[in-house]
Amino acid sequence: MRKIYQRKCLVCKEKFTPQNSTQIVCSPSCSLEYLKQKKAKEWKKEKKEIKEKLLTKKDYLNILQKVFNTFIRIRDKGKPCISCDKYLKENDINAGHFYSVGAYPNLRFNEMNVHNQCIECNLHKHGNVLEYDLRLPNRIGIKEYDLLKESRLKPLKLDIQEVKDLIIVYKNKIKLLTK
Repeated sequence: MRKIYQRKCLVCKEKFTPQNSTQIVCSPSCSLEYLKQKKAKEWKKEKKEIKEKLLTKKDYLNILQKVFNTFIRIRDKGKPCISCDKYLKENDINAGHFYSVGAYPNLRFNEMNVHNQCIECNLHKHGNVLEYDLRLPNRIGIKEYDLLKESRLKPLKLDIQEVKDLIIVYKNKIKLLTK
């Protein structure tokens, strides 16, 4: 004698007695809904892949910049503004570059070149570079400061894969810092 068992429908969650061992939904209407949901999931995945293929190097650099700036904010949390020593509220923090991205794009993602800075110094005082220069050696050390000054003249060319790898590196660093 065959044992009758019940199963929950994957769509409506009602209990039903399946006609065969592969039946996972209770009715034709649930079957149609299940197919719609499955196609929607597949389309979502496919759309994500298509969007990723359309991203340019500039798009990846923008993503990396956001992740990198987040890392800097977390790394320097609790430290004052590098330029004016003002303690910062969470919403008033910028990741300020000592050597600007426009003049020195090779230092855009150099951790020694970027520190928490208040909005006033970073935006309104254009980085407040004189004060930044006075305090930077104390923050990173003389040796690192000298290395930073030397490295400003070295070119840096990143291809798309290297940028993607850096995104992963900084996301992992953020995870480590937030644990």
